[in-house]
Amino acid sequence: MGKKAHLLDYVAGNTRSLVNAIEKCGYEVEWIRGPDDVKDAEKLILPGVGHFSHCLRSLSNANYLPAIHAHLASGKPFFGICVGLQALFSGSDEAPGVAGLGVIDGQLRRFDETKTSATTNARGAVKARKSVPCIGWNSASLAQAVDSASTSRPSFYGLEEWRKYYYVHSYFAPYGPGCELERQGWTVATARYGDETYAGAIGKGNVFATQFHPEKSGEAGLKVIKAFLEGKTWEDVSIPAVATGTPASQVESSTNGLTRRIIACLDVRTNDDGDLVVTKGDQYDVREKASVPTSNTSSSSSSSNTTKHLAGQVRNLGKPVHLAEKYYRQSADEITFLNITSFRSSPLTDLPMLEILRQVSRTVFVPLTIGGGIRDTIDPSTGRTASALEVAKLYFASGADKVSIGSEAVMAAEEYYAAGGQLSGKTAIETISAAYGCQAVVVSVDPKRVFVDSPRGSTTPPQQHHHHHTLRTALPDPATGREWVWYQCTTRGGRQSHDLDVIQLVTAVEKMGAGEILLNAIDRDGSNRGFDLELIRTVKDAVAIPVVASSGAGRPQHFEEVFSQTGADAALGAGIFHRTEYTVGEVKDWLERRAGMVVRRD
Repeated sequence: MGKKAHLLDYVAGNTRSLVNAIEKCGYEVEWIRGPDDVKDAEKLILPGVGHFSHCLRSLSNANYLPAIHAHLASGKPFFGICVGLQALFSGSDEAPGVAGLGVIDGQLRRFDETKTSATTNARGAVKARKSVPCIGWNSASLAQAVDSASTSRPSFYGLEEWRKYYYVHSYFAPYGPGCELERQGWTVATARYGDETYAGAIGKGNVFATQFHPEKSGEAGLKVIKAFLEGKTWEDVSIPAVATGTPASQVESSTNGLTRRIIACLDVRTNDDGDLVVTKGDQYDVREKASVPTSNTSSSSSSSNTTKHLAGQVRNLGKPVHLAEKYYRQSADEITFLNITSFRSSPLTDLPMLEILRQVSRTVFVPLTIGGGIRDTIDPSTGRTASALEVAKLYFASGADKVSIGSEAVMAAEEYYAAGGQLSGKTAIETISAAYGCQAVVVSVDPKRVFVDSPRGSTTPPQQHHHHHTLRTALPDPATGREWVWYQCTTRGGRQSHDLDVIQLVTAVEKMGAGEILLNAIDRDGSNRGFDLELIRTVKDAVAIPVVASSGAGRPQHFEEVFSQTGADAALGAGIFHRTEYTVGEVKDWLERRAGMVVRRD
């Protein structure tokens, strides 16, 4: 009989990645199907994303709580992940009145997004607002003092001082020297978000739990999972000397505790032969404007100069699975797939895209986002209406960690304002967020610049007085000299404009429960001129949730600019990586060595 780990799933999001990670570590997953199965589990794992109440009520309604308590008391290994850690506490501010397992006497608190903190790098002090939820890569450092002169540190369940781990949460277990956790005998590995320090991992006896997601933390996370499965609580490890071109005194302490997050984005669509390929557009036009001769020097080719791309054809920059694996090896912090093809029938039957997710999640252990088709749709096999929640569930089951919603978000925002600012509870954002947590919902925004005469609008037709948010731009319209601009929301790949500005959209979707904004810019798409810093600053100031900067990156310096000048929570690159102009690693080298910024190295 092979080595086994038992996994208790209460419909808590993407467990597919955790299964893949456990199998990668050489163990077989056996599912807990009911409370009676728990007593047979030697190594029990409780994963979780989303709401504290959803977790505890689901476990209670299925009568799991007595069985879990019995397992904990038996001395057999238990591993809680994310909400699986939070469930060990007495309760949470997220769900007043809902009791946790009570293994730890303590209450979870919410991050305070109203606070800012100053971080210092080679450019001086920069204020960065804390976004909630906290999404990104952070440390898990042992709270106990260690000999700083030593080249080795005690590793607790594979945790290493220099490694970074992937966190996504809004509530946390507070930590301070001599706090309740330590008084109750728990070993604590800490993380910091702004001025709030919390438990990133805890352990006591047979119980181990992480606030971060080890299955999404690359090789560092796999090491933690393997240490738990093999029962390696403590071991001595050496800390490698990490080379940097920036003096230690000029390296920032990180932004609120997080590293600078670099996301590789893959626009996926069918080409003219019906195959799914990665493409990239110029202001969303993905077809070649001219024939492109491409040198081919592979051993299987009989010609060293062949034309691969013909005018009018969909630009083919590679296969999705291959490129995702390549960017993972280059230390991309996340991979985003945007399915920009037109569905022939329904997202429910988009089997090639689902298979891409399944294949990528077997080998890529960082967060995966999928966008395209997350909406209510007709199931062609039955004729019934399938909800956006059902579509999202299908993507989560195939390996996605987040879903990205675009055009549907614009229509939902229009309905929200038409209803006088009242939430319906029925939109894709609201239903998916309620089931899986806000961190699982990304809203992809596609605004374009509209120049006007003044903050109130234009004095000449067709643009009259309007109610939109405007700003005075440092980049006036070259044709008219106009200095005032508002950002108009679009749908259908930028082809359809709406009487809705970007601030109206992002503030509406934040109220609906979106956890992150993917902020594109049609005017910068494919331009290689850098990010629209004015747009990003404006949106970042308007919302408390994380903002991912997108569109326009052509050089590593552009990533430095967007981080240092806007407070963006992450930056996304596409063509810059697909065209092999720069690798993800080279962008991180620039940020670390030239700009003194903290990045993740795996």
